[in-house]
Amino acid sequence: MVGALAALVNFLSRIELNHFMSYRWAVVMAYVIGMLTAYVLSRFLVFAKTNRHPLSEIFWFALVNLVAVVQVWLISVGLAEYIFPAVHYHFYSQEVAHIIGLGIPVITSYFGHKYFSFSKIAK
Repeated sequence: MVGALAALVNFLSRIELNHFMSYRWAVVMAYVIGMLTAYVLSRFLVFAKTNRHPLSEIFWFALVNLVAVVQVWLISVGLAEYIFPAVHYHFYSQEVAHIIGLGIPVITSYFGHKYFSFSKIAK
């Protein structure tokens, strides 16, 4: 549920940000907003207390999300700007591309956060 809420915040933020910046930048900036939402909710609702310094958690959380944002950006931009136009798909193409892009790192991010961001083992 936390991941779905953070993805929704990400998606809606991208739509709003797209009014002020390009799709490419809106995808990245919205990811940052979604990532902050995910960190706060995950820290308090999903993973057990780690007894680690919050800066250590934030570092690993950001690192895991750096991998995920690359996945989201490549899929979202690749579909919206290259694949969909090539196959003449135009029905909410940016929104569909972004939703697909957001779905790709769900599993990799969960395990990254479980074993790195919120691991009880000091990192």
